[in-house]
Order: sequence, then C-alpha cells, then structure tokens
Amino acid sequence: MWHAKPITTPAKSIAKISKCEQLETNVHSHSIDDYRHSHVFLGDKHERNERKTWAVIGICSAMMVAEIGGGFWFGSVALIADGLHMSTHAGALLIAALAYTYSRRYAHDQRLAFGTGKLGDLAAFSSAIVLAIIALFIGYESIERLIEPVAIAFDQAIPIAVAGLGVNLLSAYLLRDEHDHHHDHSHTHNHNHEQDQGGHAAVHTDYNLRAAFVHVLADAAVSVFVIVGLVLGSQFGWIWMDPLMGLLASTVILNWSWTLIRSAGAILLDACPDPGMARLISARIEQKGDRISDLHLWRIGPGHLAAIVSVVSDDPRSPQQYKRRLAGLPRLSHVTVEVERCLGEHPHH
Repeated sequence: MWHAKPITTPAKSIAKISKCEQLETNVHSHSIDDYRHSHVFLGDKHERNERKTWAVIGICSAMMVAEIGGGFWFGSVALIADGLHMSTHAGALLIAALAYTYSRRYAHDQRLAFGTGKLGDLAAFSSAIVLAIIALFIGYESIERLIEPVAIAFDQAIPIAVAGLGVNLLSAYLLRDEHDHHHDHSHTHNHNHEQDQGGHAAVHTDYNLRAAFVHVLADAAVSVFVIVGLVLGSQFGWIWMDPLMGLLASTVILNWSWTLIRSAGAILLDACPDPGMARLISARIEQKGDRISDLHLWRIGPGHLAAIVSVVSDDPRSPQQYKRRLAGLPRLSHVTVEVERCLGEHPHH
C-alpha cells in the first residue's frame, strides 16, 4: 500500500518566514493617523450664515404670502405682481440656503477630494445668472412700457414699494458680511498692500452669502428707483419716469451680477486668488539652491487655500522639510510638495 511522504520545511526557512511575517505585521500595525488630516474647508461662519439665510427666506416668504393673499383679497394686481416678484428672490435665496445645508452635511464625504468648500461658490455663480436674467426681464418690461405706456395706480403702488424696500433693507442688514478685514495682515509688508487686500478679499469672501446679499440689495435698489419714478410720475404726470427708473435699475443689477459671476467663476476655475501668497511661498521655498518648477495655488473654501509645489534641487530634502518652511503662512490649509533631483550638468567651482 502506498503512503504519502510528509512534506518537511527546513528549520531555517521556517524561521525566515516567521521573521518576515512578524516584520510585515509590525509595519502594518503602526497607526498612520498622525499623517492624515481633515478635508473640511468650510468658512469660519458657515453655520451662522446658513441660519441668517434661512431667516431671510422666512421673512421674504411671509411678505410674499401677505402680498399675494392681500392682492386677491383686495383685488390689487400690483400687490400680486410684487408678491410674485418677491418669490423669485426667495427662490434664489433658497439656492444659497440649500448650498449651506448640503455642504455642511456632506463635509466629511470621502468621495469629495477637497470637501464641499466650493459648493457655495457654485451656488453663488448660479444665483448670479438668475439675477442677470431678472435684470434682463426688468429691462425688457421697461422698454415695452416706454413704447406702450400703461396706466399706473400710484396710490396703491407707492405703499407697496415702500413696504418692499423695508423688507429688503432688513434682509440686507441680516445678510451683511461681518468679516473683519483688519486681522491676519502681518505679511502685507512683504509685498504690495493693495494687491494683498484684493487677495485677502478673494480668499475670505463667502460668495454664497455675497450672492444672497446682492439679491436683496438689488431688490432694494429696484424699490428705490420705483419709488422715485412713482413719486415723480404722480406729482408731474410723468408716466415714462417709471419705466425709465426700471431701465436704470436693470443696468445697475446687471453690473452687480456680472461682478459676482466673474468672482465666483474665477474660484470655480481654480484661478490663483492671492498672488501675494504665491510670492511668499516662492520666497520661502527657493533657498540654498532649491527652485520651484511648478506652483499651483487655489481656493478650496472661504478662508482656505491649497497649494501644490514642485521643487527641483541639486541637494533635495524631504517634502516635510519644505512644508516646515511654509509653516505659519495664514490660510494655507492643504499643501502637497513634490521633490525632484536636478539631473542637468552644473558648472564646477
């Protein structure tokens, strides 16, 4: 009868395998938590701005319901029209509020490489486009009424415009940006102060809040122009003054919306928000023969910058050493350093 021969492993081999397994276990058992960092890049006042935006939506919605309900109750077309106009701004503010809520809830989502810090910029860009469409509509209506004037119920329209102005001024006060622009300026002596001020604003501005503020401010501007046009029209019979004020308001709002589109769009396209900071990074890295071959600096959230720095050196150091050179730079929240040895020929001294 045939018997299988037992397989034997030399003692030295067993010892070698055990040693390798033990080494592998030791390597993988070490914690790397110290090498990890958070990717939450929301603004310092994110939750506060979220609450303010929802509060303003409540105010605008209450005014909208009151105007539309009062219009049907008293048979006032002007009240209904202003209520519907208020609903467009409430809808635009809803975009801002939902952006705040979503970015807070999904701030730790691992699928998002740099978190949700730029969601507010996307919302601001969308709101600016909506605002531009509203401005174009106001301009179209104004031109149409200049060509074909319509009768205006001045006694009804003026109180409505005044009430709308009050609501918009209250909303603008609640949505004002309270950011202190006087802190964090210790580095301004190293470069042009005016450029640093612009970079500081581009880095810190919460464009989602700015978009909401511009919406209510635009509505307040429209109310002011409307009141002026209505008063002059009622006193002197200048019916054309009302659509003329509408054209002026449309021009002002278009200018505001274009400015917001450019600012938010630059963030979405990862444009460098602070040239002064880029110069500071270069000054700190380019020492002792180290040179920067590539530098990318962009905003990943209100008050947060990210940088990728490619360093070429004859005597390269570890990435951590270069990161330590950047320690203390304000607003620099995420830094990646690539290091390469310079392979070119160098003159002998």
